[in-house]
Amino acid sequence: MISGARRIQSIIGLLLTLAVATFLPLGQWGIAYSGLGLPFGREIFWWVVVAVTLLYVALVERRRFSAIGFRRPKIMDIVLAVIVGILMVAGIIIIYQIVFPLLHLKMNTGQMNALMKTPFWYRFLLVTRAAVAEELMFRGYPIERLSELTGSRALAAIVTCAGFTYAHLGGWGPAQLLVAGYGGVLLTILYLWRGNLWANMLAHWIADGAGFLLPHG
Repeated sequence: MISGARRIQSIIGLLLTLAVATFLPLGQWGIAYSGLGLPFGREIFWWVVVAVTLLYVALVERRRFSAIGFRRPKIMDIVLAVIVGILMVAGIIIIYQIVFPLLHLKMNTGQMNALMKTPFWYRFLLVTRAAVAEELMFRGYPIERLSELTGSRALAAIVTCAGFTYAHLGGWGPAQLLVAGYGGVLLTILYLWRGNLWANMLAHWIADGAGFLLPHG
C-alpha cells in the first residue's frame, strides 16, 4: 500500500501528464499565447510540461527518474526499440495502403502536407519532441503511477493507450485513430516488457522520423 500523501502526489502527477497530454491542445495554445508564433510556438508548451514533470518528480515526489522509466538501456533494450520502430513503420504503411481503402477512410493530407513543407530542422525538432514528451506523458510516468494506484499494470496500460490514441484525434481526423492506436499498443507493450523509457523514445523517434524526415515519393 502506498501512503495517502504519495497517492495524492501521484494523482496530481497524472493530471499534469496524462490528462494534460490527452485533453489539452498544447500546440494550439502555444501558437496563440506564447508569442513565438510558428513553428516554435507549437512546441514550447510541450517542453514546458516535460520540464515541470521532471521537476515535480525530483522536488515534490522526491523520487529518482528511474521511478518513471529512465533507466540505463541495455543492448536488448536498444535492439527491441529498433524492432518495434520498424514494426510501427511497416504496420502504418499497411494501414495506409490496405486498411484505409478497405474502410473508405482518408488521412488528413492537408495536415501532413503542411508539416512536410516546414524546414527539415523543424521536423527534426517535432519528431524529437513527440518522442520525448509523449513517451514521458503517456508511458513512463502514468504507467508507473497508475500501476501503483490500482495495483494493475494491465489497467494502467489500457488507460494510457486509450489516452494516447484519443489525443491524436484533434487535427488529424478519425482515420488517425487507427494509426495512433496501432502505434500506442506496440509502444505500450515495449514499455511493459522492458520498463525503459529511453527504448520507448527511440522506437517512437524511428517511427515518426520515417514519416516526417524521409522524402516521400
